[in-house]
Amino acid sequence: MSHRIFSARRILTMNPSQPEATHIAVRDGRILGVGSLETLSDLGDFELDERFADKVILPGFVEGHSHALEGVLWEYPYAGFFPRQDPDGHTWPGLTDIASLQHHLGEQVAKLDAETPLIAWGFDPIYFPDRRLDRNDLDAVDAERPIVVIHANLHMMTVNSAMLRASGLESQADIEGVVTFEDGRPNGELREMAAMFAIFDSLDLDLFDRGSEEATLERYARIGQRHGVTTLTDLYNPLSEAGVESMQRTCNRDDVPMRLAPAMSALTYTPEDGIERVLGCRDKSSDKLHFGLVKLMTDGSIQGYTARLMWPGYHDGSPNGMWNAEPERLTEIVQRYHQAGLQLHIHTNGDEAVELMLDAIESALELWPRADHRHTLQHCQIISHAQLKRAARLGVCLNMFANHLYYWGDIHRSRTLGFERCQRLEPLASADRLGIPIAAHCDAPVTPLAPLFTAWCAVARQTASGEVLGPNEALSVERALRLITLDAAYTLKLDDRVGSLEVGKLADMAVLDEDPREVPLARLASIGVAATVVGGRVFDNG
Repeated sequence: MSHRIFSARRILTMNPSQPEATHIAVRDGRILGVGSLETLSDLGDFELDERFADKVILPGFVEGHSHALEGVLWEYPYAGFFPRQDPDGHTWPGLTDIASLQHHLGEQVAKLDAETPLIAWGFDPIYFPDRRLDRNDLDAVDAERPIVVIHANLHMMTVNSAMLRASGLESQADIEGVVTFEDGRPNGELREMAAMFAIFDSLDLDLFDRGSEEATLERYARIGQRHGVTTLTDLYNPLSEAGVESMQRTCNRDDVPMRLAPAMSALTYTPEDGIERVLGCRDKSSDKLHFGLVKLMTDGSIQGYTARLMWPGYHDGSPNGMWNAEPERLTEIVQRYHQAGLQLHIHTNGDEAVELMLDAIESALELWPRADHRHTLQHCQIISHAQLKRAARLGVCLNMFANHLYYWGDIHRSRTLGFERCQRLEPLASADRLGIPIAAHCDAPVTPLAPLFTAWCAVARQTASGEVLGPNEALSVERALRLITLDAAYTLKLDDRVGSLEVGKLADMAVLDEDPREVPLARLASIGVAATVVGGRVFDNG
């Protein structure tokens, strides 16, 4: 039986037994062999494919924490502080003050008919220190049409008066997360899931469920393809019946260049119903679609002041953040899903959330010992060295949000965390020294989907202003590349299939113009991605 052999200037395999090669043989979507052309010559008849002869091949990048919302939100106008490129290659400018935001929203309103609400996304109030955006600012854009501005962290939004009235929140200021003026009236800012879902319900819009729609998934796959990503996650998916069918229909197509691992949002269901739902979906898995992950949301975000921090709390004296469910309920959910043999991906931004979840995992393991649970704490912006040692002892994986260093490092240094805690922001090197399985992620659409940028963050640890935070927590480029390939695959329990280039694994590759180890560090994030290969099928980025 004939097979194809791709040649390259260099292949970085992530296989410690054979770290480099020049040729890779592919048959039936899997890797038949890796080595030199001479060592592969005894595999039988082959077709030599030299289109990547001057390129550098890595395993297809694995994004261990992102959201298919990245494919949804580009249907709405972007309103973020940093410039950002959309799936069509158009760059939207950054909006650096409230007046420019209002002007931008006014331009978008002019494109809508009178009945259509305006939804925008990506706004980041932390960069507007003089005052918070409120309902009056949005009323000045349009007082009659509902307006929703979703914040960059996806944990908050600001809405106008028409939206507050339509959702019933105008008279429900006592709901947790509804922020008020001094006179007790809602000021338009809504924090965390309960308050935000009141808005989505009144708009009859479930953005997270829309992440499973065919057009969304195709767009999400294309964005990943542009950046060398072959395995994506959707780490907050309701797993609705229609959504599951759509994911099966779309992801299993050969022309959709991604494998997808959706994680069911645990807080959407009772533990009984959630466990039944995940287990029921596992039988629907395929090479391109991996069910079985569960996502648990605990606290909010540090830059949104909704993360839960241990003493002394926020550096600037702001009150502590919010839980998305009562700590007792969060603990029970961990225990129930653990007992059912499922793997949890747990959102923990603040160290108080980390502590609660380590307690929960420890008690679950005492009651129901499991050798290879791979429960993964996600983000872990602030985690102490004592907590790192506990995580190591409990067999917990840590997938850290390295991009935070660039996008919010300056804010954390000056306002939310201060100097000392910022030296251990995303402490990847310390975790690695302790032997903890680690990965790094972008949390798209919170920050752009671009694994080479994530790797750069883990190495350079530079903020947007150029300050280096925590040089002792920096990794080498070689180590950082594992975070976005084999290590990320490990946290998804997919490392037996993807993440490295070796015999028997799926033939997924990122084809780069240059070797990431050889370019100056400043250029690591901008290395060109010529193509991705998914199951042996080439998708050119030309």
